Amino acid sequence: MALPFDLQLNGYRGLDFGAADLTQKRLAGICRAYRADGGGRFLATVITDSLPILERRIGALAEAIERDAEICDTVAGIHVEGPFISAERGFVGAHPPEQACEASPAAMERLLEAGRGHVRMVTLAPERDPGFRAISLLASRGVLVAAGHCDPSLEVLRDACAAGLSCFTHLGNGCPHLLPRHDNILHRVLACEELPFATLIADGVHLPPFLLGAMLRWLGPDRAIVVSDATAAAGMGMGTFQLGGQTVVVGEDGAAWSADRTHLVGSTATLSDLRRVLADVGQPPAAIDRLIATNPHRALAAAAARGSYAPRTEATMLGNITKKRFGRPSTR
Repeated sequence: MALPFDLQLNGYRGLDFGAADLTQKRLAGICRAYRADGGGRFLATVITDSLPILERRIGALAEAIERDAEICDTVAGIHVEGPFISAERGFVGAHPPEQACEASPAAMERLLEAGRGHVRMVTLAPERDPGFRAISLLASRGVLVAAGHCDPSLEVLRDACAAGLSCFTHLGNGCPHLLPRHDNILHRVLACEELPFATLIADGVHLPPFLLGAMLRWLGPDRAIVVSDATAAAGMGMGTFQLGGQTVVVGEDGAAWSADRTHLVGSTATLSDLRRVLADVGQPPAAIDRLIATNPHRALAAAAARGSYAPRTEATMLGNITKKRFGRPSTR
């Protein structure tokens, strides 16, 4: 059976992956804790900020992956969520609206270059990508391209799929509390059969259990992927934490809220929490494994096959790490 694979992990047990003081030692410790808690592999996720700041955050993660075997074994790559998303209230979610911007191939190239081949997934708003040039670029590089924090029409969504879009990030979240009754982003995604995958946050908070169960039935066993969207608050209990420079407050309800409690800011869920919630909505063990392990692997593999991304084997990565430790140039 494939290892559990979380496509959206912003942080864990006190560490925000976008923190300015991220160190290789701290990240390695978090990887050990993640495995000890029953986790497998994950994409370290960074959220919307200015391009220079994102370049630094992505570069720091890429360097840690390449320098440490323990990190390489757990962090399978980087998920860049933003900055090419909607700035509209509700759709922007917990992202800083002043940093949300239109996509361009040049800006996307900067982030990919910072990632040195480790950017595996990008979430953006199709309506903010003129001519779908960024989507096409990402698809050609074998990156999993997802829509999220967006409000495209069904026509735009389908055209984006033709250009290389193949996933939707945390369906049912990253949208306003009030939506048009008969034509909204949830309806469009569920109606878009051209979209191979959609992720759902199964923490019991972001989606009411009845809605989570209904969405899983609608999407079917091959299209749904469960993510945690966990932050540094995951597994930590009540307290105050950080996500990309924002304050996250966890109270008695166990949910991760903005400081003013107007919206959720990621989750506090661990893998065991996801399994429990999925079991509570009637998913049998085999289906749960498909949602948290098989389907994430399938989505990344399909994206890699479509483009030019060639996943490096662990043996190759560990060989490069060894050479760097002895001062010899990498063959990567």
